[in-house]
Amino acid sequence: MSVVWAVLLLLVLLVGWTVALLGMPGNWMNVAATAVYAYFVPADGATSIAWPVVAIVLALAILGEVVETAAASLGTSRAGGSRRGAVLALIGSMIGAVGGVIVGLPIPIVGPVVAALVFSGLGALAGAMIGEKWKGRQLGESWQIGKAAFWSRLFGAMGKLTIGSVIVAVVAAALLL
Repeated sequence: MSVVWAVLLLLVLLVGWTVALLGMPGNWMNVAATAVYAYFVPADGATSIAWPVVAIVLALAILGEVVETAAASLGTSRAGGSRRGAVLALIGSMIGAVGGVIVGLPIPIVGPVVAALVFSGLGALAGAMIGEKWKGRQLGESWQIGKAAFWSRLFGAMGKLTIGSVIVAVVAAALLL
């Protein structure tokens, strides 16, 4: 029965990784799932997870947030973006990620992932530009801030997803070893 729980945990972790792809807190979902699993599955079982593994997963999730936040703040602040532009860039990136998954569906496996990343960046670009134009900036200045939002969102999301992949790998290794 413990193998069934381990497989279910891995499936939940993959869902969490997918949720992170959409710009939502999937890595935190994976931390919670790993902690719940470690608490409820007996420590002497073949597929148990020790608490140090949960601590590693927690540290990785924190690192993922730091990477994503640092990329976003560096990109937007360097370009001189406003808070309004940053908020609309965040909203646009989430909408873009969901749209990207839908657009990428015809291409198996990598299509939705790549499209979600690119469309997330495009949504950030559009949101930042709308926010900056709303603030009264010229189109050229809004475009520069939008480009910064695009690249910072793209690199931040790629970093967070890479760390999310490491979280899945760490838990999978803990289950198998």
